[in-house]
Amino acid sequence: MRTLPAGTVTLLFTDIEGSTRLLHEVGPDVYAQALAEHRRVLRGAFAAYGGVEVDTQGDAFFVAFPTAEGAASAAIEGNAALAPGQIRVRMGLHTGTPTVTDDGYVGDAVHQGARIGALAHGGQVLLSAATRALLPDMIEVRDLGRHRLKDFPAAVPVYQLGGEHFPPLRTPGSIDLPNPATPFLGRGRELYDAVGVVLERDPQVLTILGPGGTGKTRFAIELARRLAEDADGGTVFVPLAPVRDPALVLPSIASAVGAASSDLSAVATRIGEKRTHVVLDNLEQLLPDAAVTVARLAAAAPALRLVVTSREALRIGAETQFDLPPLAVEEGVALFLTRARAVRPDVRESPAVETLCTRLDLMPLALELAAARSKLLSPEALLERIGSRLDLLTGSRDADPRHATLRTTIAWSYDLLDDGERALFDRLAVFRGGCTLPSAEAVCAADVATLEALLDKSLLRRRSDDDGSDRFWMHETIREFAAERLAESPAQEQVCRAHATWLVGVLSPHADAAAAEVRRPEELDLAQRELDNVRAALDWSIGNDPGLGLELTVALEEFWVIREPIEGSAWHRKLLDAAQSAPALLRARGLRALGGAIEIVGDPRSAEVLYRASLELIEPLGDEDETSFLRFRIGAAAVNSGDTDRGWPLIEAALVTFRQSADSVRTAQALS
Repeated sequence: MRTLPAGTVTLLFTDIEGSTRLLHEVGPDVYAQALAEHRRVLRGAFAAYGGVEVDTQGDAFFVAFPTAEGAASAAIEGNAALAPGQIRVRMGLHTGTPTVTDDGYVGDAVHQGARIGALAHGGQVLLSAATRALLPDMIEVRDLGRHRLKDFPAAVPVYQLGGEHFPPLRTPGSIDLPNPATPFLGRGRELYDAVGVVLERDPQVLTILGPGGTGKTRFAIELARRLAEDADGGTVFVPLAPVRDPALVLPSIASAVGAASSDLSAVATRIGEKRTHVVLDNLEQLLPDAAVTVARLAAAAPALRLVVTSREALRIGAETQFDLPPLAVEEGVALFLTRARAVRPDVRESPAVETLCTRLDLMPLALELAAARSKLLSPEALLERIGSRLDLLTGSRDADPRHATLRTTIAWSYDLLDDGERALFDRLAVFRGGCTLPSAEAVCAADVATLEALLDKSLLRRRSDDDGSDRFWMHETIREFAAERLAESPAQEQVCRAHATWLVGVLSPHADAAAAEVRRPEELDLAQRELDNVRAALDWSIGNDPGLGLELTVALEEFWVIREPIEGSAWHRKLLDAAQSAPALLRARGLRALGGAIEIVGDPRSAEVLYRASLELIEPLGDEDETSFLRFRIGAAAVNSGDTDRGWPLIEAALVTFRQSADSVRTAQALS
C-alpha cells in the first residue's frame, strides 16, 4: 500500500499536449503504444527520485515528492527521455502542505499545482515560487513573471525549469477588476460615448478627466468591464492613489500584467501581441513624470490599451481625453435615494431632494456623503445645513467649482463627527494602502464601534482582501482631507511612528533570509498587500527616523529579493544613506539585504562588495553564525561570478559551521 509523503511536499502534475489530435494522426494502436511507453518512462523517473503516484487519469499523472529538488530532477529526466518520441508532456510543480486523506491530498496546494501545469506547453516544466525557492542554484530556472491562475484571485510568480524558449504561457484573457460593493448607477450616455470613442478611434491612452469625487474610478471600471471581451491579453486594474513616487508606476504595471521584471522591455514582452487593457487609477499626483512613462510604454507595447483616471490630462501624443461631466439630475436623484434608503427606507423623492442634489453639483461622492446622514436628517434638513455652507462658496475662484463643493461637503460631514470619530478619522489617513481591523487597533487605537460609525457615514469604505480579511480604506479625496487634519494634529509624529513600528513588527518574521518560513507564499502575499503602507512608512522614516526605516526595509529582505528587487535595492540605498548612525548589526543586515537584491538581478560582483562591507561590521560583534553566513554569501557570489576556485572553499567552510550549530536551513542552502 502506498504511503504519501506528509508535511511540506512538492506536487507534480503532468498532461499530454494535444492528445486527441495525436490520437487521430497516428491511429489508436500506435497511440496506445506511445501512451504506454510514456507511462513507463515517467513512472521510472518518478520512482528514481522518491515520487509517489497519487492519481492517474487517462494521459495525466499526479505525483508527490518529499523534496522539490527530487521533483524537478524527475521532471527533467522524464521530459528528456520522452523528447525523441511523438508525445510532448506539460508539467507543473508546486510545493505546499496539503492535508493527507485516504483518497490522496486536499488543499489549495493541489489546485494551484494543477493550474500551474495547465499553463505549460508540451515539453515545458513550470514551477511555483514556493518550489523555485527550494531548488539549488545549479538547476537552471527562468522567471516568466506573474500570471493569473484559473479560480485564483491574484496573479502569482511562475518559473520555468531550464532555459528553452516556448511561446507565451497558455493564460486566458482574464479580467482582474475590483468588484464594488454597491451597484453602478447612471452614466449610460457617457458609457455609450466612451465605448464609441474606443471603437472608432482605438486610442492607446484614454484619459477620464474630472475632479475628485466625480466617479472617475467607478466609470473606468465599468468601461473596462464592457471592453474586456476584446482584450485577449486580459484586463487589469492598477490603483495608484497610494503611490507618491513616479518611478513606481512602471513596476506597478509590471506586477499587474505579470511581467518578469519592471523593465520597460519586460513589460512590453509580457504584453506581446495580445491586446491588453490596463486601468491606471488616480495618476494626477504622479504627473508630469508619469506621463513620460506612459508614453514610453505605449510606444513599446502597441497592443496595450490604457484607461487612465486623472484630475489633469497627460498631454502625450497617444492620449485621447474624455471629460466626465456631473451626473444628470435624474441620475443624481436616483443615486441619492438609493444610498439614503439603505439607512432610512422611508426617504421619498421630493423637490428638496432634487434641489439638494443640484446644490451638490451632482457629484457622486458628495451625494453619498449627504445620503449617509439621512438616518438622522431629512432631505429638507440636509439642504438647510449643507446649503448654508455652500452659500459661502459663491464667487469662489477655484479652478473647478465642483472641487470646492466636494471639499465643503466633506468638511460638513467631518464636523458632525464626535471627538472620538474625528480623532480616528484623522489617524486612519496614515494608512496609504488601507488597513485591517488589527492594524487600525494597533496603530490608531481604533475600536469596532467607531470604525462602524465612519463606515455608516461613508467616510470609510470596506472591501475584502485576497485572503478574505476585511480592509478599510478611504476615497482618495477624503483621505487627502484626513491627511491635512493629521498634519495639523500634535499626534502626527506618534501615529506615523506607530505605523512604521507596526509594520516592522508584523513583517519582521521575514527579516532573516535564512528562515524557512519566509519561503511561504502567504507571508510574501502579506507584504505585497501592505506594500503601499510600507512605502508610506519608509517615506516618513527617511526624514524622521531613518533607523526605524532601515529596520523595516531589512525586515522585507526576502520579499524584495523575490518580488521587487529593483525597488528594494533603491529603498536599501536610501535608508543606508540616511541611517549612518544606526547600530552596526542593523547596518550590516542592510548591506547584506542590498547585496541580495542586487545579486538577484544579475550583479554578483557588486553584491560581493556589499557582503564584504557587511562582514566588516559583523566580525567585531563576535556573531559566528552571521559571520559564517556572510562568508557563504560571499562564496556564492564569487561562484556566480565565475570564480569557483575562490568561492567553493568559502562555502565549504561555512557549511562546517552550519552543521556544528545544527542550522538545518543554512546547511541546506550551502549544500545546494
